[in-house]
Amino acid sequence: MRDVTVSGLGKTFGAQVVLAGLDLEVPAGSLTAILGPSGSGKTTLLRLLAGFERADTGTIGIGGVLVDGPGAYLPPERRRIGYVPQEGSLFPHLTVAGNVGFGLAARKHGAGQRRGGKVDGLLETVGLGGFGRRYPHQLSGGQQQRVALARALAIEPALVLMDEPFASLDAHLRAAVRADVQAIFRAAGTTAILVTHDQDEALSMADRVAVLRAGQIAQCAPPQELYIRPADPHLARFIGEANLLDGELDEHARMLEKPFSQAELTGELRGLLDAA
Repeated sequence: MRDVTVSGLGKTFGAQVVLAGLDLEVPAGSLTAILGPSGSGKTTLLRLLAGFERADTGTIGIGGVLVDGPGAYLPPERRRIGYVPQEGSLFPHLTVAGNVGFGLAARKHGAGQRRGGKVDGLLETVGLGGFGRRYPHQLSGGQQQRVALARALAIEPALVLMDEPFASLDAHLRAAVRADVQAIFRAAGTTAILVTHDQDEALSMADRVAVLRAGQIAQCAPPQELYIRPADPHLARFIGEANLLDGELDEHARMLEKPFSQAELTGELRGLLDAA
């Protein structure tokens, strides 16, 4: 398990500023969702973390190792990162086992028998035991995404990056695959970052949600805190339906300035209602 530290990250393409001094902390063993509308720079951030793009400014550290920054750059193949793109992007000419074991073969990961045993174990983990000899075209969309996940986990990555991996699945299948992926990551203690524009997906899956806006992280917090205490009205509207009222903060309302448990907050609100 490794943590991720991003500091002052900047990236431009021509005259377009995509990321502007972005800061982000991803604790080891957690699943963090990067949430934002289309075109907000989510995929660019993921590509910088993977090493597919170079940062213009700022630094990226993974597990205490500087992988991108002034005078430092670690190429993608040396970052031990598992990448799950949209649509799975499986090799059509390879079997399921061949796809999952591709990274192991490239790294010369042990003898063929041991490698085959690891592939079989990963397929069992993602619920595809016995599917090793099938080809991608013989699988459903959900099964292909599970294979892509197994392929990402095969190299025992320091970090797993997922770029809207459930977007192409129907609603019922999407919910089932999301739950399975969440369970697999938690069981393995995997550090993962999920990029999505789906608020429900981010709030239901992630330990922490980072909202990307204007090239920076507008707020990063656990889902419940982000929903109940958004940093500003724009975030309140973006995260869910919101009723916004102008007013002044009085002594009773100041209780909202400090953290309360749900039970404490309910008790305080009942007291105010009784007093009224």
